[in-house]
Amino acid sequence: MNGLVLGLVSALLFGASTPASKVLLADLTPFQLAGLLYLGAALGVALPVALERRRALRVRLDARNRARLAGAVFFGGVLGPVLLLMGLRTAAAASVSLILNLEMAATAALGAFVFREPLHRAGWIGVTGIVAAGALLSGEAGWPGVASGLLVAAACVCWGFDNHLTALIDGITPATSTLVKGVAAGTTNLCIGAALAPVQASWPTAGAALAVGAICYGASISLYIASAQQLGATRAQGLFASAPFFGAALSFAVLGETPAPVHAAAGALLALSVLLLFRSQHGHEHTHEAAVHIHSHRHDDGHHGHAHSDLPASTRHTHRHRHAPFAHAHPHWPDLHHRHRH
Repeated sequence: MNGLVLGLVSALLFGASTPASKVLLADLTPFQLAGLLYLGAALGVALPVALERRRALRVRLDARNRARLAGAVFFGGVLGPVLLLMGLRTAAAASVSLILNLEMAATAALGAFVFREPLHRAGWIGVTGIVAAGALLSGEAGWPGVASGLLVAAACVCWGFDNHLTALIDGITPATSTLVKGVAAGTTNLCIGAALAPVQASWPTAGAALAVGAICYGASISLYIASAQQLGATRAQGLFASAPFFGAALSFAVLGETPAPVHAAAGALLALSVLLLFRSQHGHEHTHEAAVHIHSHRHDDGHHGHAHSDLPASTRHTHRHRHAPFAHAHPHWPDLHHRHRH
């Protein structure tokens, strides 16, 4: 299956998680559902992680990377999903799906202010547009809508921290990170949920929640990784940005929610803002320090000069490798090799 299809299917599955969660909240509390969804996500990436272990991709994390992983588990696995589900419980799934584009804006703003990632004019305009669209959707329902929108916005900020911390983790693959996050955060939230209120959902409902987590989170992440390996991270992220729009469309089609003019206006503003945010690149001469790490890469990207006699330069693969120090200039994103100010 080509990378374009993989990316779109990944976005569709992830987008479906919001309307599916809206249905499951009828029988589960936000803590209980968050726990089951993330335990399901762990199940969804178990096979890819098992294959990685067979290829000997395991490495030991140092103290700094263990702290980053712990932060990603707390913000992205424990706190973020509970805030989202609290907001979703009293809001329309279509509106919440579209507001989730705030995650991209939060990630960009946190990158500029906290994580040494430059953001230029087009990027700031995009961030502003995404925030404005979220405010438009939240304000439609009056104060209850604003309260729900603030909870979803807080969840997006948590996932912004999660995105940066996960990107900085050097030593494990995204699938392994998702497995750790799913097991640790899922268990934590499920225990908290069971302590706060008795679990009254039936076994089929609990099974459905696990299945949603496995498919909409775990399988979606695996497909996204496969897409990024074929298309590159930038194009894959562009495709994945369609997930909230898929979620809104499914909410209208499956849950019977009624589309309103505000959804069309906010959707158009979001699409334009996301495009501007993705156009925010910069180029200048910069120096790469010596490094040894493990991540998905290809040998025709200008950063990985080592060669394999049996592997074409354009083929993506993952293994532990060493970088010698060098300097060059080219347009770039703040990815694993370009986290600097200028």
